[in-house]
Amino acid sequence: MDEREEPGCDECGADRNGGADHYPGADRSAGGAADVKALQERLAAFAAARDWQPFHTPKNLAAALSVEASELVEIFQWLTPEQSARVMADAGTAARVEDEVADVLAYLLQFCEVLGIDPLAALSAKIDRNERRFPVGGRGPATGGDHGDRHSPE
Repeated sequence: MDEREEPGCDECGADRNGGADHYPGADRSAGGAADVKALQERLAAFAAARDWQPFHTPKNLAAALSVEASELVEIFQWLTPEQSARVMADAGTAARVEDEVADVLAYLLQFCEVLGIDPLAALSAKIDRNERRFPVGGRGPATGGDHGDRHSPE
């Protein structure tokens, strides 16, 4: 089995890689909000089956998200910019990066679910605000300007 393939279902043994009917969101195609919701439902079912919901508070999920993001940063910590751009060329490192990205996304989706945040709507609204805040030809690195005391349009 490829080390990145998911094992079968803990409860019935169904194959996750081919079991889109058994695993909502298992289809890896980009489908937008429906897929995000399906993944959130899948994560919630995973936690519920293990009685983890009492631990999935906003505070705990935010902390876990931070830890997982730090684990992603750790992979890149001492790499040069050139090395970091080639990180996916090494199969072992690529698998680590993908795992950490998945962990970050999983905790972010669970955090959003617990607080009732639509992550795609929140992202779209943030992009809209940033487009107004940083218009093309306005302040920013591309025009030699800066973001004041900020380094990214957050």
